Parts: sequence; structure tokens; C-alpha cells
Amino acid sequence: MALTEADLTELATRLTAVPGVCGVVLGGSRARGEHTPDSDTDLGLYYRAPLDTGRLRELAAEIAAPGATVTEPGGWGPWVDGGSWLSVGGHPVDWIYRDLERVRRCWADAEQGRYEFHSQTGHPLGVTGFSYPGELALGRILSDPAGELAALQGRVRVYPRALSEALVAGLWEADFLIGLARKAVSRGDSAYVSGCLFRVAGVCAHALHGAAGRWLINEKGAVAAAGALPGAPERFPARVDAAFAAVSGDPLHLSLAIDIAADIVLETADACAMMLR
Repeated sequence: MALTEADLTELATRLTAVPGVCGVVLGGSRARGEHTPDSDTDLGLYYRAPLDTGRLRELAAEIAAPGATVTEPGGWGPWVDGGSWLSVGGHPVDWIYRDLERVRRCWADAEQGRYEFHSQTGHPLGVTGFSYPGELALGRILSDPAGELAALQGRVRVYPRALSEALVAGLWEADFLIGLARKAVSRGDSAYVSGCLFRVAGVCAHALHGAAGRWLINEKGAVAAAGALPGAPERFPARVDAAFAAVSGDPLHLSLAIDIAADIVLETADACAMMLR
């Protein structure tokens, strides 16, 4: 059974008593009100170093099971950071570290329209720095003793115009990738073309979200989410699917896939221009 609101509040209070933890934010499908009984409960642990992971391990043993794995910061990679996958009363609960000062720096970059796709295991497109403020914007604060998270959340819920413009300008990469993919057609290199198309779809999805002023914080579901945006190219997800469905070792099929993707890029650019007007 999923944790009740009272359970969440109690757990968040216990977590913020751990030295280093500044606050706890509910994220994922439950924060959006889209969860099912089988959904994980994602808790962002916003911390300031040093984080007392020893005390976190003690708490994990108390609420989950002795020997529950709790990582050090950075234990899950440079951008996912670390945390713990727990089972609390038979329900999956994820603790996910977020360095509060790093979140502030990423927000400062986003305000100036600066972003990158950072390499991270489990994220084939990469993790964007602005996903950190985006998570806070979309999350629900459960515990925030000093009021720091609430103050920052109030700012990050206003999507920066500079970031919108930068993500739309980033469509140059999609154009570039289309050209690279065409060079692989004669070799029948379906794997390379697929890789190019995946990144094209991701860049377009980010551009559309940027133009709409909506936070996009993960590749999962990005194409469907982009297609649901007001003003998105018609049948955007279905046409992305069609591009991938056309991929094979046959050069004619590869050319068709790339042609579909090229049209998507052009229409994405037009849609973004209209959305930014």
C-alpha cells in the first residue's frame, strides 16, 4: 500500500532532522497527481554538504530493512547524484539527493539561457542542468524548516525567457544531425542513424517545451509530452514513431526515416517560432 499523506509528512520530518538535509520534496507521478498504486514514491533530499549518510542509513534501517543501501553523494553518478531505493511497508520509496547549492547554480545558468546535456548512466540523451530547478518547480515541498526551498520554488516556477530562446536556438543541432545521418545511408548503418534520430527527437522535444515555457526534466515520456503541448506539430509523437519504424539496413528505408525526421525538425522550428511570438 502506498504511503499516506500522514506517512509522507512524518518521514519528511524525520529526514530533515538528519544533519545536512535542508528539506524534502515529493516528485514524480505522485507530485503530479498521476500516480497509480504501483508507482514509486520519489523523495528529493535537498542537502548541503556535509550530508550525514550514516544517520540516513540508520533511518533507512528503521523504516525499511537492516542493511538497506544508502549511497554517498555522487554514488549514482555525477548528475543523478545518489540516494537509496527502499521498500517501506512493501511500497517502493526512492530517496534522491539534490545538492541545494548546485540547484541554485543550475537555476542561475537557466536564467541566463545556459544549458548542457550532461553524460549520465541511464540517461541516453543526457541530463540537463536545468532539470534540477525544473524538478523543484514541479515538485511538492513536504518539509522545509528554513523556508529555503519555498523561496527558491517561487522563483523557478517562472520559466526563464532566456532558456526558452536558447532551447529553440538549439534546434541547429537537430539540423546538423539530419545531415550526419544522411551520410550513413549508403553504408546501411541503421544503428548510427537510429542514434541520430533519437537525439533529433530529444532536441525537438526540449525546444518545444522551452518555447511553451514548460519544464522537461527527463527523456522518459518526452516525445508524448511534447506532442501534447498547445501549438506542437501535428501528430508529433506518431511521426517520431514512424521515423523509427522505418529504420532498417535498407538504404531506402533509412532515407525515408531521415526524411520524416527532417520534416519534423522544420515543423518544430516553425511551431517554436509561433509559440515564442
